[in-house]
Amino acid sequence: MYWLMKTEPRTYSWQDLCVEKITSWEGVRNYQARNFMRDQMKVGDRVFIYHSVVQPIAIMGIAEVVRAAYPDHFAFEPGHKYFDPKSAADNPRWFMVDVQAKEGFENPITLERLKTIPGLEEMMLLRKGSRLSIQPVTEEEWNIICSLEIKTAVYE
Repeated sequence: MYWLMKTEPRTYSWQDLCVEKITSWEGVRNYQARNFMRDQMKVGDRVFIYHSVVQPIAIMGIAEVVRAAYPDHFAFEPGHKYFDPKSAADNPRWFMVDVQAKEGFENPITLERLKTIPGLEEMMLLRKGSRLSIQPVTEEEWNIICSLEIKTAVYE
């Protein structure tokens, strides 16, 4: 499967992932996004890393899921910004996956550009009011987007 994960670069950027190579994608606190991660994301799935709340808003690169969903341990840590007193180790409410940077786009693919590309009209990202931090991407959408820009290897 294919996915898009939004991040605010002030918090965690594509460049941060390229330096770290692998990171846990923690802090997801939306049930639908959590369900995608927990129930559908698998090792080997490809992910667009998307910068939001910055100009330009854009897909920056491609990562791969390298560890399937597991409990977000930050939910159990009082005082942590992701702490949730209703989440327990024996009945976790929140999950995370690990992703690894794979390829960057030579030129980030902006939201404005995506809106003009035939075949992407139904993409979840482009729907009015779509704010989920984790979204499925169809194979057709994935292939169209990957054909738009030259990719450069980040990590093998």
